[in-house]
Amino acid sequence: MKKVFTIIILALIAVTFFGALYYLYQKNQEDPVTYETEQPSEQNIIKKTVATGSIVPKEEVLIKPNISGIIDEIYIEAGEQIKSGDLIARIRVIPNVSSLQSAKDGVATAKINFDNEQQNYNRQKALYDKGVISANDFQSAEVAYKRAQQSYKSAQQNFEIIRTGTTSGIGTAANTLIRSTIDGMVLDVPVKTGNQVIESNNFNDGTTIATLADVNKMIFEGKVDESEVGKIKEDLPLEISVGAIEDKTFNAVLDYIAPKGVEENGAIQFDIKGTLEKADTTFIRAGLSANASIILAKVDSVLAIKEALVQFDPETQQPYVEVETGDQQFERKDLELGVSDGIYVEVKDGITKDSKIKVWNQLKPAQAFTSN
Repeated sequence: MKKVFTIIILALIAVTFFGALYYLYQKNQEDPVTYETEQPSEQNIIKKTVATGSIVPKEEVLIKPNISGIIDEIYIEAGEQIKSGDLIARIRVIPNVSSLQSAKDGVATAKINFDNEQQNYNRQKALYDKGVISANDFQSAEVAYKRAQQSYKSAQQNFEIIRTGTTSGIGTAANTLIRSTIDGMVLDVPVKTGNQVIESNNFNDGTTIATLADVNKMIFEGKVDESEVGKIKEDLPLEISVGAIEDKTFNAVLDYIAPKGVEENGAIQFDIKGTLEKADTTFIRAGLSANASIILAKVDSVLAIKEALVQFDPETQQPYVEVETGDQQFERKDLELGVSDGIYVEVKDGITKDSKIKVWNQLKPAQAFTSN
């Protein structure tokens, strides 16, 4: 039994020994690793981050009435270019019964006072003409008469305004005629003829009759994530690409970054705005979705290498490459790097344009498998 056990152990040792010899033989038969090399190139490198948003007018003006009533007629359509003072709509006033009755009573009261002062004025004038009263007394009666006359006229105008929304003598100030306050394009007309509208006052925002804007002054409004907001600053250049306008970009300048972020879908987002530098005649419709490439850094015609060629010292984290000095012989060269776009990185110092850099992480060719 002991003899059999010894034989088994010796057999295992022999198998292990010959297996090791065979492994070493196979390793010696493998071709040595041959590293490829790449040379630096001249590149334009742009480091940027992207924000999503839309194109909107820099200033939108909401036209609201200053009197309640019914839209009698609309004179504009969305898409039209109009000027300040152009007629937008006419409102037919539906008077409030209580206000109308109060104004009517005011007219009657003013009429009674006016008739009384007129009679007094006529008596005082007759006495003054006969020399019975002094000029001072007659002047007081004349002033009271004229004041009553003006009050009566004002009461009549007030009654007419409440009843119809306008009156004679106020010209273009008639509040039944709604006019444009700016030069621009009509973006939207949310009301139709026959719709009831509410006046704009301290207690009510009022009904919007039309939305106007100068479409030659457009801005990009978008959002950036909190992880990117620390990299950007005001006055950085933007490249705006609009989804509906292919093969065309628009230049802009970042002029606003929100001081406070808003949580959206579990992430903090910051609003940004950029004014478009519209130098051509391309019509950009308000509300179009767009992406803004925020240019963080840009260099032109610089010596660059692929980022995949760069290695980092495990202790100092100093970037370096291995440069070929002979046939499959390489020497370490420390680098000073600049702007990177994630694919290429600028090389400020360490190598020349003629340097042959080792591709240290090259992919091994796939092995072919055959089946019997």
